Amino acid sequence: MALNLNNDNFKETISQDKLVLVDFWAEWCGPCKALSPIIDELSQEMSETMTIAKVDITENQDIAVEYGVRNIPTMLFFRNGEIVDKQVGAMPKSAIQEIINKHLN
Repeated sequence: MALNLNNDNFKETISQDKLVLVDFWAEWCGPCKALSPIIDELSQEMSETMTIAKVDITENQDIAVEYGVRNIPTMLFFRNGEIVDKQVGAMPKSAIQEIINKHLN
């Protein structure tokens, strides 16, 4: 399962020197629900290489605002606290893996 982030653990998590994927989502979002099992699968498969986490924007609106998340699902890719990539909208697992591989190499 992906790590659930909030104000208490967000900054610490994204500040890691390994790749961190953060999925911004909400319970009421259909595309978010479609993406959720893919995010969870990737989290299990990639747990030793990177961190995969989720932010519920309904409960953590301030994080979404701080990072300019206006549409969901949005995936932000961080390394050392800096955004290295951004993808808006649901996408297939293979496309997410391509983005991950680009930043792991």
